[in-house]
Amino acid sequence: MKRRSLDPETPSESAELSLCEALLSLKSTDEMSAFLRDLCTPAELEVLVDRWRVVPYLLDSVPYREIHEHTAVSITTIGRVARFLNQGNGGYQAAVARTARRRAAAKKAKS
Repeated sequence: MKRRSLDPETPSESAELSLCEALLSLKSTDEMSAFLRDLCTPAELEVLVDRWRVVPYLLDSVPYREIHEHTAVSITTIGRVARFLNQGNGGYQAAVARTARRRAAAKKAKS
């Protein structure tokens, strides 16, 4: 991660909180997609997508090499995601749980 040698005007904690608030303010997947495409370079977005793509496989205990064969995501990245999925800050777990609930509710609403 790039660190600046000069003290920025806005403390990094405050800037991070501001980014979190901006992400939470978006109301749809279309808005989120547009924001991410504006915020990230194509390579940065690809990295985020790759990390998220391997989460379901890891939750199903699929071996790393098999995940790599299915997704073309590097073994190193798969290992990094697995480490944070199991020992991180709970962000992956919260997102997985919330996504599953939303999908179940949407499916129920269609029936």
